[in-house]
Amino acid sequence: MEEIEISSWATLDTLKKAADVVETVGDLHSDQEMYVFCVLDEDYLELGYSAVGPNYLRRYADEDEFAEAIEKRREGFDGSLLAEDYDDLEDEDLDFDDEADDL
Repeated sequence: MEEIEISSWATLDTLKKAADVVETVGDLHSDQEMYVFCVLDEDYLELGYSAVGPNYLRRYADEDEFAEAIEKRREGFDGSLLAEDYDDLEDEDLDFDDEADDL
């Protein structure tokens, strides 16, 4: 595994747009960290976004190392929502304005 620090979310976003996203773990709004696992050409990458620490790009040597990193990251966010779960929430009718009136 190789890692470099990235100073800009825009750089990470550009890489993410160019790659095939495999999985996203975490959320910048609730967890203050988000990890995007993607494949660009033959490179297995992890894009680490952070609201409180450094951002980074990690490149894994092969698919096995990549899959292992995804599993470890999932375990670190055990109990939190994965990106796929957010898609399900968008379909639900959530009305937070009513809850605010009750306060």
